[in-house]
Parts: sequence; C-alpha cells; structure tokens
Amino acid sequence: MVDTVSDSYRVTGEELRQFVERFERLEIEKKDISDQQKEVMAEAKSRGYDTRIMRKIVSLRKRDLEDLAEEEAILSMYKTALGMN
Repeated sequence: MVDTVSDSYRVTGEELRQFVERFERLEIEKKDISDQQKEVMAEAKSRGYDTRIMRKIVSLRKRDLEDLAEEEAILSMYKTALGMN
C-alpha cells in the first residue's frame, strides 16, 4: 500500500498539543488585556472623559496621516455641499 500522506503533513500528538496550548495561553492573555482596557476606560469615564470619543481617538491614531487628511477633506466637502457647516 502506498502512503498518500506526505511527511510534511504528518501529525504528532505532542506537537499538536504544543500548538493548542500556546493558542490557549494567547487566548487567556488576550482576555486579560481586554479586561485591562475595560478598566482603563471605566477609570477614564469615572473621571469625566467621554469614552466613546476616546475610542475614536485611539482608532484615528492608528491610521495613516495622509489617509486621515484625505478622508477629513472629503467629509468637509460633503458637509459643505449639504449645508452642514
């Protein structure tokens, strides 16, 4: 009988277990980080900051400045066209 599974695709229990356990640890770390982010926002909110706007600022800071400037220019142009300025 010919083995149709190449050596590069063989599964070993120990290696598979290591990948699964690494992924599970990362899931736990991700949850911990998410919880910490919620705590930061709760603290900011308790000090009077608008957390919706803060999240928007965080999102904007991640973006490329040229793309952001272009979007703001188009938004301003559209608002002007609609009499919203």
